[in-house]
Amino acid sequence: MILGLTGGIATGKSTVVSVFKSLNFPIVDADVIAREIVEVGTPALEKIVAVFGLEVLNQDGSLNRKKLGSIVFSDEKKRKMLNEVLSPFLRDEILSQIDQKKNESSLVVVDIPLLFEGGYDQFVDKVAVVYVPEATQLVRLMKRDNLTQDEAQRRINSQLSIEEKKQKADIVFDNQKSIQETEKIVQKWVSKNIFE
Repeated sequence: MILGLTGGIATGKSTVVSVFKSLNFPIVDADVIAREIVEVGTPALEKIVAVFGLEVLNQDGSLNRKKLGSIVFSDEKKRKMLNEVLSPFLRDEILSQIDQKKNESSLVVVDIPLLFEGGYDQFVDKVAVVYVPEATQLVRLMKRDNLTQDEAQRRINSQLSIEEKKQKADIVFDNQKSIQETEKIVQKWVSKNIFE
């Protein structure tokens, strides 16, 4: 089974991913891939510079994520431009990793924050959403990234709402209680759906 795993920013997706990792299932991590495809000398980084200019680079020629983030999170058009630039590179690498890993295991977890937004639901068998209500998401994000309420809300608004994701999901991993509770929920799902 290819399981697409998503959630909203600060809903606790990494907690769920760590449970799958501890059970030795292969993970295709879109965030890791997104970092790798923009390393110095990559075609994706060259495209970003062509679109956003040299000011998004650090002295050493690497991508200045903070600078790029401040540009795209405050301007919807620029955020869309960045997604258009990176999408083809990201998609190729994600699909290639799914292909490699599906022969290794009965379950491959594909961790993609923007799964629905990027149309990745068509490449997976089922979609699991890590869920907390938006109010909880806002508080966790402000605390985690030291953001103002306004900054945190803008980041949340840049994604499909968590309620919409929950509606579209095949599986919902509720992450409102303790980390231990969430771990139990995921382990129970695995033993019922993968090990049966």
